[in-house]
Amino acid sequence: MSKTVSLKEKWNLLVQKLTNQFADGDELNIDGIIYLVGVQELGQGHRSFKKDEKMNLMHIAICKLLEPYGYYEFDFFDDDGWPHYKTITELPSLKPGEQTVLMKEAIINYFDSINYLD
Repeated sequence: MSKTVSLKEKWNLLVQKLTNQFADGDELNIDGIIYLVGVQELGQGHRSFKKDEKMNLMHIAICKLLEPYGYYEFDFFDDDGWPHYKTITELPSLKPGEQTVLMKEAIINYFDSINYLD
């Protein structure tokens, strides 16, 4: 008999694990986790990024996270190795709380898919 783990419980576990691995004492917030997903998806390892590159990393992460929901689809890698996505379906108008729930669910699904939470 397995216990069903709630979204909140999974989120707290994920935040704790990522914070322990990547943060220097301060708990990671959702933007920090999205940034980490972007760095992971870029696949160029840990390095310093310029401000515009950081914004692009966030965009890459959001596209990757929402790809399974049918909003984006991977298109190509550019000459510098950056992934590009195309919009498949426009995102629905969501209230801020609903956006947060969608992103947390998508982040948990992403980390589940790479067996990070095992």
